[in-house]
Amino acid sequence: MALIYKICPADAWREAEEKGTFAGSAIDRRDGFIHLSAAHQLRETARRHFAGQEGLVLVAFESEDFGADLKWEASRGGDLFPHVYGVLPAASARWAMPLILGDSGHVFPESVPE
Repeated sequence: MALIYKICPADAWREAEEKGTFAGSAIDRRDGFIHLSAAHQLRETARRHFAGQEGLVLVAFESEDFGADLKWEASRGGDLFPHVYGVLPAASARWAMPLILGDSGHVFPESVPE
């Protein structure tokens, strides 16, 4: 079983917890799926798409929980990224924690492998 991750604004995740689902960011909705990352992709995703942003949260999900809604599709450099075609049930999150912005970029929890 592998964890996959979503980086999003903390207020958007709080709203998802209240509603019960996360329907994605504007970019996710535009693309028709929710962009997630495997552990080895997280730091580059943060650097490219969330540089300098504070107030973010890192949310972990078990990839197997999404069944057929999860597709691993080629993206950056041909690497396969997890995309969920549907919503993220907030209750299925394994954990959510603040993604702190440090002097050299975002600081990831030690439990997230590089």
